Amino acid sequence: MEYRYLGSSGLQVSALSLGAWVTYGGQVGETVAGDCMKAAREAGVNFFDNAEVYASGNAETVMGNVLKRMDWKRSDFVISTKIFWGGQGPNQRGLSRKHVVEGTEAALGRLGLETVDLLFCHRPDFHTPIEETVRAMTFLINRGKAYYWGTSEWTAQQIMEAHLVARREHLIPPTMEQPQYNMFHRERVEKEYRRLYSELGLGTTIWSPLSSGLLTGKYNDGVPEGSRATLSGYEWLRSKLVGEEAADKIEKVKEMTPIAEKLGCTMAQLALAWCLKNPDVSTVITGASRAEQVAENMDALKVAAKLDEATMNEIEGILGNKPIQEPDFR
Repeated sequence: MEYRYLGSSGLQVSALSLGAWVTYGGQVGETVAGDCMKAAREAGVNFFDNAEVYASGNAETVMGNVLKRMDWKRSDFVISTKIFWGGQGPNQRGLSRKHVVEGTEAALGRLGLETVDLLFCHRPDFHTPIEETVRAMTFLINRGKAYYWGTSEWTAQQIMEAHLVARREHLIPPTMEQPQYNMFHRERVEKEYRRLYSELGLGTTIWSPLSSGLLTGKYNDGVPEGSRATLSGYEWLRSKLVGEEAADKIEKVKEMTPIAEKLGCTMAQLALAWCLKNPDVSTVITGASRAEQVAENMDALKVAAKLDEATMNEIEGILGNKPIQEPDFR
């Protein structure tokens, strides 16, 4: 396993990590979740991602039960959760001081932990002043409820404002951002945030590196039974994976498949390896519904080592666009 610093912080996270979105407490139960986490840990993964909204809190409960059963040394792993959607009540969502504090306390209870390593604001809250949120996050860190805080899907302007508020008021600024990033979704990470990496030391814990499974190739011939696109509550995802909206992307996946075959890997491994090549990516959050999937994903590190400039350019040619930033891939 490769370990990378989370931005300019001193915290090191595994280049590949494991997330609970969709699967834990929903698609898979505690036994399978435990098998996946154990397989990830054996491969050197030290970062596990969660959120209060995943399976309405059940994902945190499942992960917490697995951590308790595994009896791992607390300093050996990094746990995150994200706060925004905690319930249907008017003060059970958003980034008000009340919900940020109460939501974090509730999440810690479900996880069975005294502290999360990373605490994210799951989305920007246009109804709460950024200063109120920065003060709430600083309060939680000072109370030992989290070590670092960050954002998820915030604009570069909002992240910069949080830093300016923190500097002005002598508060703690965000350390990291959790954006979507994959071959089909690049502009925010590669263009919008570009100055933030050097100016703020921003770290990134990217999600959906496989574009919700589209980059694995499993949707090339329709929606397979048992995939997340067939799950109740994820109808919004189905339209992105099949039909006219996905047709052009599916064709590009088919064109890239020979590259994966030439490298002796799967399309999923190629897509993960492509994300790993970006030096501004601190960790790539993977998902898995079985332990074998975890093992397959971990081999993406070996594939990344094979991605030379010629292969990266070949991929860019298929994607049909030049890199948004100058080639700066490892």
